[in-house]
Amino acid sequence: MAGNRTFTMIKPRAVAENHTGAIIKMIEEAGYKIVSIKKTQLTASTAGKFYEVHKERPFYEELVKFMSSGPIVPMILEKENAVLDYRKLIGSTDPAEAAEGTIRKLYATSKGENAVHGSDSDENAEIESSFFFSEIERF
Repeated sequence: MAGNRTFTMIKPRAVAENHTGAIIKMIEEAGYKIVSIKKTQLTASTAGKFYEVHKERPFYEELVKFMSSGPIVPMILEKENAVLDYRKLIGSTDPAEAAEGTIRKLYATSKGENAVHGSDSDENAEIESSFFFSEIERF
């Protein structure tokens, strides 16, 4: 269902600070159905593969280290206009610039540790969902 699914993950610091439940509550209250969810931990190698698109950027190594530093909670979400609406719900990558009431404004500590990931397109939502969930897990 193009346009009706997106991918997100709650990042290690937000999980470690026990914000998982509050973030999931915000997601559900915004009208999303959680299609798939699990708690897992990335290795540095796996985090590197997921963020390979950023490999040439100066923050890549720091990002890989952070993303493999503790458990994460990846999810596939479903709702009309899922990708764009979710981007609004999470707010700007930099929590200092994020709108009041957004997930990143409430739970992020910095641009590098911004609490959640959110797909930026329908195509990337499918790619990212496939990275974490098998076809059976994606319903």
